[in-house]
Amino acid sequence: MALNITAFAGGVGGAKMVDGLAALLPDENLRVVVNTGDDFKHFGLTICPDVDTIMYTLAGVSNPLTGWGRAEESWRVLETVEQLGGPTWFQLGDQDLALHLERTRLLQSGEPLSAVCARLCAQLGTAVQVLPMSDDPVWTMVLTDEGELPFQEYFVARHCEPKVSSFQFRGVEKARPAPGVLEAIQQADCIVFCPSNPWVSLDPILAVPGLRVAAAEKPVIGVSPIVGGQAIKGPAAKMYTELGYQPSALTVAKHYADLLTAFVIDNEDAELQSQISDLGMLAFATNIVMQNQNDRRRLAEEVLEYVLKEVLMVVKS
Repeated sequence: MALNITAFAGGVGGAKMVDGLAALLPDENLRVVVNTGDDFKHFGLTICPDVDTIMYTLAGVSNPLTGWGRAEESWRVLETVEQLGGPTWFQLGDQDLALHLERTRLLQSGEPLSAVCARLCAQLGTAVQVLPMSDDPVWTMVLTDEGELPFQEYFVARHCEPKVSSFQFRGVEKARPAPGVLEAIQQADCIVFCPSNPWVSLDPILAVPGLRVAAAEKPVIGVSPIVGGQAIKGPAAKMYTELGYQPSALTVAKHYADLLTAFVIDNEDAELQSQISDLGMLAFATNIVMQNQNDRRRLAEEVLEYVLKEVLMVVKS
């Protein structure tokens, strides 16, 4: 049985999970709904960091060392910007810059982001459907002890140093799901919450009107982004602590308790299985750290097998 899977994703962890799923599923059986709350304007260009990370990863052209940006990148433009006294805090390689130029040109010609994304995926050579959560602008704002900061300024320019008190997704109340997003959810046998940051990668998706309600009607399996109290990558654990929560796989499970049918945690956190089960969901422990391509495929295979043998059986019963 070829499952129809819709993945909610953002960031490097989400891209790795999606890449593993893409290695196992026919292209037409995998759809990816991607966070666009990180999007921003830089040098007048529209930058979509999470969308680009997913596209580059699926196309096999992402930087294997960082997980973001392009492999075999050059930096002549950024070096010249620095010589001219311009801002270099956001790393834009030459190949990456070309994509931002073309995306901005297409957007300014009147094409919606979803159509531009489909066009760029085709040019990059990936047939998996990558769907921005909305064509309407949504901006993740980070409320900190130093005031309100746009996400990229907090994350990249300030290296997540300011203490977080809350997040706002500006404009989300007026946003509509991008074309194909609701259909992707409705057609899915199961939704996969990738091991992405809950606060700034998956919550913006779920905040788009209609998406949380649609997801609640489907089986949902989540993969923890926290192992042994630490984020696999990124500032998720720091955010949890500053918001007053104990960073743990259990805390992530609680965060999505109203949606999750099952939750996948690392073997290191296996002692949390019973507490997670007490939340009313299935709990499954395995090695969830994806250090290479084989790990991505193995984890995706285990998740899909668990969906078939456990998750869908529970739903049917």
